[in-house]
Amino acid sequence: MSTTDRSLAPDRTDWTTVRSDFPFLERRIDGQPVIYLDSANTSQKPRQVIDAMSTFMATGYAPINRSAYRMAGEATDAYENARRAVARFVNAPSADEIIFTKNATESINLVATAWGRQNLGEGDVVVLTHMEHHANIVPWHMLAAERGIELRWVPLTADGQLDLTDLDRLLDGAKMFSFTAMSNVLGTLPPVEHLCTAAHAAGAVAFVDACQFVPHNATDVQAWGADLVAFSSHKMCGPSGIGLLWGRMELLDSMPPFIGGGNMIDDVRLDGFTTAPVPAKYEAGTPPIVEAIGLGAAVEYLEAIGMDEVRRHEMELTRYALDTLVGRYGHDITIHGPTNLEVRGGVLSFAFRDIHPHDVSQVLDERNICVRAGHHCAKPLMRLLGANATARASFYLYNTTDDVDALADALDGATDIFGL
Repeated sequence: MSTTDRSLAPDRTDWTTVRSDFPFLERRIDGQPVIYLDSANTSQKPRQVIDAMSTFMATGYAPINRSAYRMAGEATDAYENARRAVARFVNAPSADEIIFTKNATESINLVATAWGRQNLGEGDVVVLTHMEHHANIVPWHMLAAERGIELRWVPLTADGQLDLTDLDRLLDGAKMFSFTAMSNVLGTLPPVEHLCTAAHAAGAVAFVDACQFVPHNATDVQAWGADLVAFSSHKMCGPSGIGLLWGRMELLDSMPPFIGGGNMIDDVRLDGFTTAPVPAKYEAGTPPIVEAIGLGAAVEYLEAIGMDEVRRHEMELTRYALDTLVGRYGHDITIHGPTNLEVRGGVLSFAFRDIHPHDVSQVLDERNICVRAGHHCAKPLMRLLGANATARASFYLYNTTDDVDALADALDGATDIFGL
């Protein structure tokens, strides 16, 4: 079924049909289906994305921006159409403000390196939060070691939300406030618009890590009032190998290039060079052409379903999961993060009895249930939770209540094996 075949009103979405778009879910191991609950890590890909990439590679692949023949022009158009699709998807004012990177980690490093080296020096302040992914921590630590900047941290409340009591004090004198729009461990959805407003009131740039948010929610970077937003393709039904950075044009114009080489130049001389306009300024070398085609198809796929509908489905699924797991296991299971679904997404990081999360994951894997176990690239947060690791089940548009029931049943198996 094509994306255009499923332009249905929200109350008519057939999630069984949606599941049928994902070939991975047809796989059987030892005769049993695979239950994929690791979409916070990476999402599965629908046929529409797979076919778009395969067709382009088979019949349309050519270099972009360099050659004048017809196929090269068609490839360039397809690549730029993907950029326009992404801009539309997050309501960017201009497609030229969308930068294609290798991944969201590179997007954050681009900002920390290009903007940071230009604007930060000894004693300057960058504010982060205690729920950040390593990708939004390590680049700033690297800059602190290089430039002597100060890092400040917004703490958490007992239920896993940001404690904004002292936000004005933390932002006082800050030049950058970089924060997640959704925690990959707690599922917490911070008040992004409020945080951006607070950053601007303090004279700081507002930089949003939206990797976990964009695949699951309608996103409007203009309504947020953000200055920069990073997110990735592979978590939103697209391929890996391509990430996104959106930024206000005046900010992108003012920053120096991140990587030098072909495609990002206007002119090169023996005594220097000048850069091409944004976005080419930040896209040196041969770009991820095929991946951009796949990303564009993923955007069209999600748009055909509707992001409000995706969010509604995941809220219902998360409510069912919380009720089912806590109802069955009570105090034997600890699920971290808010219980209010208005401020949480479909991520359940949990501790189960006294069984190590890696053992839980192994037992679930024996029943073809895929969850992640570990620190989830958020060690500072894990230390605050008093845990070295958690097991994490994360939902997406192709999951159903049957998947939740299978998870709950499989945890009984862990109890049997470990005798608890």
